[in-house]
Amino acid sequence: MTTTPHRTTGPTLPAARAAGCPFAPPPVYGEALRSAAVSRAELWDGTSCWLVTGHAEVRAVLADQRFSADARHPGFPFLSPGRRELVNRATPSFLRLDGAEHLRQRRMLTGDFIVKRVEAMRPSIQRIVDDALDGMIAAGSPADLVGTFALPVPSLVICHLLGVPYEDHGFFQSCSSALLDLAAPAELVGAAQRELNGYLAELTDRKRREPDDSLLGRLAARPDITPDEAAAMGVLLLVAGHETTANMTALGTLALLRHPEQAARLRAEPGLVKGAVEELLRWLSVVHLGVPRVAVEDVELGGTLVRAGEGVLCMVSTANRDERLFPDGDRLDLGRDARRHVAFGFGVHQCLGQPLARAELQIALETLFRRLPGLRLAVPYEEVRYRADMVVYGVHELPVVW
Repeated sequence: MTTTPHRTTGPTLPAARAAGCPFAPPPVYGEALRSAAVSRAELWDGTSCWLVTGHAEVRAVLADQRFSADARHPGFPFLSPGRRELVNRATPSFLRLDGAEHLRQRRMLTGDFIVKRVEAMRPSIQRIVDDALDGMIAAGSPADLVGTFALPVPSLVICHLLGVPYEDHGFFQSCSSALLDLAAPAELVGAAQRELNGYLAELTDRKRREPDDSLLGRLAARPDITPDEAAAMGVLLLVAGHETTANMTALGTLALLRHPEQAARLRAEPGLVKGAVEELLRWLSVVHLGVPRVAVEDVELGGTLVRAGEGVLCMVSTANRDERLFPDGDRLDLGRDARRHVAFGFGVHQCLGQPLARAELQIALETLFRRLPGLRLAVPYEEVRYRADMVVYGVHELPVVW
């Protein structure tokens, strides 16, 4: 059974951030949380969905199999025509599958991202970070931290892991930008998806003929996966593997530069870096537009009945500042115990690559602030341009001097 979408008096999504407050979620999300953790909202096409803003309620949705991640279900909430275009054009990755099929595909990759495997990668990640900083320092200041450091580091790491030639990074980063741009026309999004999917399909096929020990090479050698599935996995890992970490690195750096007392604390206490990364993940929540789900059964959520066929957007940004769990949650505090944040999601679909992302962020931020104690913005803070119209939040450039 499905319900007919209808117009609502709730906020229109995605909502705008407050002027001069780029780190905080849009005010209407906080207002929604203060009035009700589950409330109505309106999407770009006039259809309605449920806006879930509380920490407990977000975790409840993401842990409940009655809320589907499969975007092919009627009522699934899309934030732009381009996001809907991806469902029409692409073989779904396991991120957009439920149940046994999701588990089957996810298990093929789990071993590559377990903590033990990632810990063994730390020396190579450290070398990549040091090399990027060496190059940036040698070129001299000012420098764009995004282009010279924040983006190359995770791109190199994920390319090495997947077995993707780094010399192709310009191509796949261009495709990624189109895929994640809410303002991009549906035709452009579809074309970028086809190009990137074709690139990964061709690379996987080549590795099937010429096996290697990369992640894609091992996927290509499996008899229990189709070429389309392997390509879809490759697209997901390649895009998510560099976009989220790159934007967290740059935005986290900017947040610390805007809170010099916190940056000084990190420099004075390098052992604080693991907790500092968790707090930055909580406070910044770069997956800022919400995690979408659709109810496949009637579910009572926070005292509200969500009917089968109704879409739900889980706002991890407000959940991560929910005062019920994080007192004074709008304040950045690197000493806070932020481990229960939901920046990586929750439940069976939570981010597979979170151990790798944590390691990269810990190494990148600790090394950056240790080696460049005089790091500061090269432009007025007000001139920094933010990626508010992108699926992953961050900054377009970050000009710095040291």
